[in-house]
Amino acid sequence: MSFNIALTGLAAAQKDLDVTANNIANVNTTGFKESRAEFADVYASSVFSAGKTKNGDGVQTTMVAQQFHQGSLQFTNNSLDLAITGEGYFATTQSLDSQDQTFTRAGAFKLNKDNFVVDAKGNFLQSFPVDEVTGDTTSVSLSTSSALQIPDSSGSPRSTSNVYTSFNLDSRKDVVAVPFDATDSSTYTASTSTTTYDSLGEPHVLQFFFVKTAPNEWQVHGTLDKKPFDATGAPTATPSPLSTFGFDASGLPATTDGAPNVGPTFTDVNLTGANLSGLLSNGAQFSDIAINWRDEANTSNKVPSQFASRFEVKALEQDGATVGRLAGIDIGTDGKVVASYSNGDSTYLGQVAMVRFANSQGLQQVGDTSWKKSLTSGEPIAGEPGTGTLGKVNSSALEQSNTNLTTELVDLISAQRNFQANSRALEVNSTLQQNILQIR
Repeated sequence: MSFNIALTGLAAAQKDLDVTANNIANVNTTGFKESRAEFADVYASSVFSAGKTKNGDGVQTTMVAQQFHQGSLQFTNNSLDLAITGEGYFATTQSLDSQDQTFTRAGAFKLNKDNFVVDAKGNFLQSFPVDEVTGDTTSVSLSTSSALQIPDSSGSPRSTSNVYTSFNLDSRKDVVAVPFDATDSSTYTASTSTTTYDSLGEPHVLQFFFVKTAPNEWQVHGTLDKKPFDATGAPTATPSPLSTFGFDASGLPATTDGAPNVGPTFTDVNLTGANLSGLLSNGAQFSDIAINWRDEANTSNKVPSQFASRFEVKALEQDGATVGRLAGIDIGTDGKVVASYSNGDSTYLGQVAMVRFANSQGLQQVGDTSWKKSLTSGEPIAGEPGTGTLGKVNSSALEQSNTNLTTELVDLISAQRNFQANSRALEVNSTLQQNILQIR
């Protein structure tokens, strides 16, 4: 019996050594979770045995349990390197149409030849579908997740449909008594311009000219690529104002074309796209353009004004864009993946899928720092990063192994001593039996 007890001790010590050696070997493995060998005594008796004098039958390994506490973060220069701070796992699949998912904390992702985000083994990172414009997640179910792909095409051009501008006109300026001429700076008081885009993404300079025609009254004229147009956007050979502004005694907007303003600013000018397209010679078209005499956010203190101060542009922006190339990929802490283009556009591509389990220690290890669900782990519970108990995503970072090398070296020494002690017990048993056999 004592031989068997010593053998179980040797087996347990060997298991402890193996687990510790594996932890040490993976001290630099990204996303690795250290293991701990757990043991229990072996005790067997019958209803007729003397339980009070039973010495036990040795030791057995009950479980090699992985420890899923957080590893430290290592920051990198690759935006596709991802680390989870808190609870959760990335979901990956071996093929594009597979529903057999594996789960990992190792976020060293890269692009394959088709611009899909994959790990070192070619497994595809899964993402939830989102609205391309707002980024709102449309589903957080793993059944609707798909492989995340980074586009390699250029961003499409977008024709300008809104121009937002606000300004201060200098009330101290003299009235201009001569007819307006865009080529003669003495015929207007101030001017400003912005770049607009047609349907092909070609830029065109839209310029506004402000002419003081009477105290507290101004006319605004417009040209597109130095070609004048009227209030509808149609080409015109003679000066034709887009609008006439009237200010009150406080220098704030009062009337548009002689009629009281509906809101706090002047009435918009709506240019017809078909009319503006007549000014083009490249075969492109313009959308209808609304000239909004305010900033895009409709800020109350950024309406046009006429104060005794120099001409100032408070806001000037438009919503068109030229053709753009992919300039960068950003991944937020909420897992939203945004593609940025050189034309200033940005598009939401997806949201990194994240899952959690009721019992992480019940996960089945499959190697490559990955796990699969099992009966004891429970079903994967999917969700958006940063919600509920799920952790956040850190881009340009990797989670290092959570192995504490100092602790493992101490455990290694302890396991070695344990092995030596059990070996000594085996040797003593052998000596005792040898002595018994030599008795005559």
